[in-house]
Amino acid sequence: MNPLNALFAEHEQAVWLDFVARGFIAKGELQALVDKDDLRGVTSNPAIFEKAIGHSAEYDDSLKAALDHSDARVIDLYEGLAIADIQAAADVLRRVYDTSEGADGYVSLEVSPYLALDTEETLKEARRLHQAVGRDNLMVKVPATPAGLPAIRQLTAEGISVNITLLFSQSVYEEVANAFIDGLTEFGAKGGDVSKVASVASFFISRIDSLVDKRLDEVGGYEDLKGKVAIANAKLAYQRYKRIFSGAKWDALEAKGAKVQRLLWASTGTKNKAYSDVLYVEELIGKNTVNTMPPATMDAFRDHGRVRATLEENIAEAETVMARLAQQAGIDIEAVARQLVEEGVQLFVDAADALLGAVAGKRAALLDHRLDAQSFKFDDALQTATDKAVESWRASGAIRRLWAHDNTVWTGRDEEKWLGWLRIVEDELERVDLYEKFAEEVRAEGFTDAVVLGMGGSSLGPEVIAATYGHREGYPRLRILDSTDPDEVRAVEAAVNLEKTLFIVASKSGSTLEPNVFRDYFLGRIKDVVGPEKAGSHFVAVTDPGSAMERAAKDDNFRKIFLGVPQIGGRYSVLSAFGLVPAAAAGVEIREFLDSARMMVRSCGPAVPPAANPGVRLGAAMGVAAKEFGRDKITIIASPGIDTFGTWAEQLIAESTGKEGVGIIPVEGEPVGVPAVYGEDRLFVYLRLASQADARQDEAVKILESEAQPVVRIDLDKAEQLPQEFFRFEIATAVAGAVLGINPFDQPDVEASKIETKKLFASAEETGALPAETPIFEDATVALYADAANAEALRPGEGFEAIVAAHLARVKPCDYVALLAYVERNEAHHAVLQEARLAVRDARQVATCLEFGPRFLHSTGQAYKGGPASGVFLQITADPSADLPIPGRKLGFKTVIAAQARGDFAVLSERKRRALRVHLKGGDVSGGVKRVAAAIKAAVG
Repeated sequence: MNPLNALFAEHEQAVWLDFVARGFIAKGELQALVDKDDLRGVTSNPAIFEKAIGHSAEYDDSLKAALDHSDARVIDLYEGLAIADIQAAADVLRRVYDTSEGADGYVSLEVSPYLALDTEETLKEARRLHQAVGRDNLMVKVPATPAGLPAIRQLTAEGISVNITLLFSQSVYEEVANAFIDGLTEFGAKGGDVSKVASVASFFISRIDSLVDKRLDEVGGYEDLKGKVAIANAKLAYQRYKRIFSGAKWDALEAKGAKVQRLLWASTGTKNKAYSDVLYVEELIGKNTVNTMPPATMDAFRDHGRVRATLEENIAEAETVMARLAQQAGIDIEAVARQLVEEGVQLFVDAADALLGAVAGKRAALLDHRLDAQSFKFDDALQTATDKAVESWRASGAIRRLWAHDNTVWTGRDEEKWLGWLRIVEDELERVDLYEKFAEEVRAEGFTDAVVLGMGGSSLGPEVIAATYGHREGYPRLRILDSTDPDEVRAVEAAVNLEKTLFIVASKSGSTLEPNVFRDYFLGRIKDVVGPEKAGSHFVAVTDPGSAMERAAKDDNFRKIFLGVPQIGGRYSVLSAFGLVPAAAAGVEIREFLDSARMMVRSCGPAVPPAANPGVRLGAAMGVAAKEFGRDKITIIASPGIDTFGTWAEQLIAESTGKEGVGIIPVEGEPVGVPAVYGEDRLFVYLRLASQADARQDEAVKILESEAQPVVRIDLDKAEQLPQEFFRFEIATAVAGAVLGINPFDQPDVEASKIETKKLFASAEETGALPAETPIFEDATVALYADAANAEALRPGEGFEAIVAAHLARVKPCDYVALLAYVERNEAHHAVLQEARLAVRDARQVATCLEFGPRFLHSTGQAYKGGPASGVFLQITADPSADLPIPGRKLGFKTVIAAQARGDFAVLSERKRRALRVHLKGGDVSGGVKRVAAAIKAAVG
């Protein structure tokens, strides 16, 4: 008989193993320990699984099988592996369980350490694991935290066997023992068989000596107490155990077959090399106890352990040790215990993070090209600061808190009300049939075009989907109208056959001006073409429940009304009905679209630690680069085929972060240049599509990297993986907002512009015209406007070109220049203004933005007004070639867009921005745009 055998045979102390691994079980090594050493149980914890899964390849085949043709959440992958191991170990130990009549033969599985401070979530998790493992000889491990104690009682009352972990305090142990007795009493009172419930109270040993010895060193002079306190503490806990399980209350339970809750000595591997490697086994041998040993300690005790009944030896000496510790050394063992519980929870959290990070890494590797990859090329300073922010997110559990709708991740205002987007992909996957039926209905009806009438979040996502997925045979061509410019409205109408066009009116609030006037105009036109009775069948509404748009759609007998989720803001809505309805109408496979998005949702989930979480890593980089390094111009470069993505991302980033004088300014559509044209305020994000990669972009980005410009690279295998990027950037933007210390879900300055616009338009409808203005300069084809402060700064200029030059002379390093054009957004205008934009960038080495109004008002407009005061704005307005009346309204689109431009400019001025407005007179918009562009180029040339 070896010493391990003798522990139970001679002293009724069960030997359990603090280790589990797949190969260890599969190769029969666990069974060998049962046979050879009378092993009677197994314990596990996150640290054990982290070593087993994260540092070996023995689980890779199982992971590969799970991911070959599908995908799964990181937590589900881990649990699948862990539960299979626990079940296999439980099956090996089943004979021990049966022969001991349920006293031994247990395998322990820990509830998530992330839940250690939450009673209700601990209960839910314990019940779920108990059911998932489905073995009578399972013990669920629950920590002895204040939140854990009521869970221990309740689980016992439900007949679930519990291993209570992280016990250091004798007084807390007493609470644990009484919770077990009370729970077991309740279980018996409900008719439960108390003989089927077992429990152990895991008292941690070596950690006490490690901390107390350190404290003794600090105090000095108590060398003889070192290495004694943990054993003394355990011996006195055993005395309490004997008292607790000997009274009338326990006797009544024992008469019904109840088993005592045994003390289990955990953390019995010796950490101090000066102590015997079997110290915490030899000194704690006693009846009705358990010692769970790591493999090295088992091997050592088998080799040279001495077996005798030591647990009740020298009790008086143990009392003296504890008294001297408190009274002479001044060390409070209860305070030590509280610290060790906190540290123990954190150690398990750290191990769980490492474990789940390892699983996340293996998942990403096995998904390979199906999952968009992300890499960073930063200098040491930015990389170190980003890593620090990522670690801060890990240590604070911020990603789990974000998913739990904890508004303290941000400002603690109302952020929790705007997080519906986190779970919208899963929710929409349950409604795929609804979208598929709608798509088939649209196809069968023979519509040739589908036009989205919306602004901002209601239009930008659909625009990216239309450009990326293209026209699908048999389905209508998807078009977007998000401009009130009369020429652009006419252009859309001219491009379609009204009789075969479906209009998708999209507005979350239902009160946004533009979608309402679009609806009024095209509903009137459709009535003219197909008649009032059939007009409604050409319209679909996407809006939030109870909105004015929903009511109007019902009144006008729209074909369908799709309701959004009020807890999702417009810029976060692309993966909801606001993106899916247009996508379905255009023939996009919605299930595939959402499945792709879900892959990134799972990559960014609450159980994926920040270092392995692509959304957190990108958001941390964005926030840190802006806040700590002044790199607040995020410059989006994208391959052909996905090159419109930036038009959606710029709204998300600008509207979410640009407020309270801080923010990130997105730069979209600016072709990548040589390093010499950039300052030190850029962060580049390169979305590279493997199938359509541009060699010139590749080379330009490589050169930027070589010149120490920070670059984030995102690799897509195919364009249909773009839905992943919608979610990655949503998470990243929310994280960046937290780093910046702002609420990323409000848009106060957009509202200010809307209010100003509504006031102007309402006044114009009453009086028949907008209020008169006085230009600071005017000639035959242009008029210039500025508020008093800007006019004063521009006074030295004489003539149009001179004033434009004076305005651009105000540009400083790390500023940005934004051209805000309230003209038809067409290829010709874009090309002319793009040339001028690049001239500014190349000459002044500043970021540049080219935006068309009024669409940018619902996009980057927030950052321009509420973000950093580093913008120099040149607004361009024009007399259209002709106005376009709106049915049911006194004024036409000309007045709408003019009111929007003037409202925008008024708020820019009120925010003390450097702003100049150029108004093109006479209806020759094309000629006027060319003149403005020429003046810009001359000013910087």
